[in-house]
Amino acid sequence: MQNSYSTISGWMIPISRVITEQGLCLDTALDSCGIELSEMRDQESRIATEKLTRLFDYCQQQLNRDDFSILVAKQFRPSMFHVLGYAMMSSNTLQDALARIVQYKRVVSDACSLDLYEQGNKLVLELTLMHYADTGRPVLNQLMCETFIASLVQLSRELVSYDFNPLAVRFSQEKPLNYNKLVNYFLAPLEFECDKPAIVFDLQSAKTQLVGGNPLVTHAHEKMLDDFLSRIDKSDLAYVIKNKIYEVLPLGAPSQVEIATQMGMSLRNLQRKLQEQGTSYKEILEQTRKKLTMEYMQQSHLSISEIGYLVGFSSVGNFNRAFKRWTDTTPSEYRKLLGCKD
Repeated sequence: MQNSYSTISGWMIPISRVITEQGLCLDTALDSCGIELSEMRDQESRIATEKLTRLFDYCQQQLNRDDFSILVAKQFRPSMFHVLGYAMMSSNTLQDALARIVQYKRVVSDACSLDLYEQGNKLVLELTLMHYADTGRPVLNQLMCETFIASLVQLSRELVSYDFNPLAVRFSQEKPLNYNKLVNYFLAPLEFECDKPAIVFDLQSAKTQLVGGNPLVTHAHEKMLDDFLSRIDKSDLAYVIKNKIYEVLPLGAPSQVEIATQMGMSLRNLQRKLQEQGTSYKEILEQTRKKLTMEYMQQSHLSISEIGYLVGFSSVGNFNRAFKRWTDTTPSEYRKLLGCKD
């Protein structure tokens, strides 16, 4: 546990809109919580989560409403999640989009961790809240947790359709006395006093192809996200390496030695640091190639040989063997399942 957590400043966009629309003074609200106006103008800046908590509490007290979280969520736009929002909007399916926010959650905030898993015919997105080391209290209070969950539902509706609803929404807090506005917003059964907050989706709906899906655009966004993460967390060597692999992969897979040289590190030091993070260069390269391959396979205009080239294989044979290892099928067989021509 730690005592310092941060959140992307994009959250200030919907919050400031609600503050203004509800007749509060934005300058007074920011000043009372120690937030500088400049912090909300730079979309890559970070705001201390504690400051944002004070702002939420201030607005709740001033407005005396039980639906502040819903008001903020309704003002949600993908841009508030930086490039991550656009990467989610260009994902192939809702499940893919949710997997991206799990992978790149640190772009949004480090105040919780996210897990996405299938459970029968359901897809569950689950939150694990971080706690302050000195007090043990959750970094995200009830109001902020509600807002985050409601915003994710809003994003899901942006992706699928505006009448899309989850199967259920789970909260860890006690049932509030007046929760009708939550029911009216989520239009799904609400569960309280659960072990962890979560959103439950219909798995079949989550796997349905989205109209705006475009893996090539998503790939470009992910390169930007990896670069962004490498800037906000220089200690995460895996993200830095992944970003460097992206840059040169069409020219062939770089070796560990080449990556270490580019980073000004010895090979032994690189291997040791990756081991400390519970991974290896081979694993990062393999995961990167596989992920890109599965996205490119959705693009019918790309031939199998072109995809192999784009992910750094020198021959179609080597690519076919790798694909068989990843999926237990051949690229051609996989393409037939997708309804695409070779």
